[in-house]
Amino acid sequence: MKLYHPEVMIPYLGETLSLITAITWAIAVILFKKSGESVHPIALNLFKDLLAVMLLIPTIYLFGQSLLYPASGSDYLILFISGALGIGIADTLFFKSLNLLGAGLVAIVDCLYSPFIIILSILFLGEDLSLIQVLGVLMILSAVLTITRPRGKDRLSRRNLLLGILFGALAMAATAAGIVMVKPLLERSPLIWVTEMRLISGVLMLALILLFHRGRRDIIKSIHSVGRWHYTLIGSFFGAYLAMIFWLGGMKYTQASISASLNQTNNIFIFIFAGIFLKESMDSYKIIAIILAVAGAIVVTFS
Repeated sequence: MKLYHPEVMIPYLGETLSLITAITWAIAVILFKKSGESVHPIALNLFKDLLAVMLLIPTIYLFGQSLLYPASGSDYLILFISGALGIGIADTLFFKSLNLLGAGLVAIVDCLYSPFIIILSILFLGEDLSLIQVLGVLMILSAVLTITRPRGKDRLSRRNLLLGILFGALAMAATAAGIVMVKPLLERSPLIWVTEMRLISGVLMLALILLFHRGRRDIIKSIHSVGRWHYTLIGSFFGAYLAMIFWLGGMKYTQASISASLNQTNNIFIFIFAGIFLKESMDSYKIIAIILAVAGAIVVTFS
């Protein structure tokens, strides 16, 4: 059975895949935070994408698909731009933000993904925005503003806080642009093929960045950091391979705005996992922010 056949009509398939994406990505983020303590963001992104590319090649043939799908040159160009922007650049910025803020705060900044998706879906996909959805977006933005004044003995420096939020916001904007750009193509193309092409494009973008980066040798060497290898490997499997397929599947089988909002539930899991496994503090500002962010995502989803 091929997942992209139009006759496949499983009820709430897109919504289910989007929710599974949230859980899978939350697990990956915790592992990436541990790995990122010594692995450079560019190296971490490159490794996860290369691993996913290698795993997806046999997956494509397992599902009876072909790596060289007969698409137009313009389709391949869109996929390249989408992957370069949404994977090569966006994920590197995300890892940088994760290193600066920690998983708990990143979970809040990550909620900006939903407003960006909604705005771009309205502008380029013709989807509608209700007054209630506007309220949800404002709640998410309020959550991000709430964390600009953290409290507690482990609070970040103002510089790292603002840089982390900036990198995170840019990452969400690039991610949203990359997926909205490819949404029409995704609806008429094999899911796993689209995933593979975007990942390959991400790898090419990262290779281009490394080519002109003065510290490329040290960046590559950081992948072999002692004690972090298993975090990098397992996190890449969950975050780049499984989550990528589930994420695009959700975007394919439901509206982009609904899928994005369900994806945002990953912030609940990230926030909780960060406290349990990373021992990050859960002060009142973070709790208020995560409640605002998740409530905003729920409002957007069910309005």
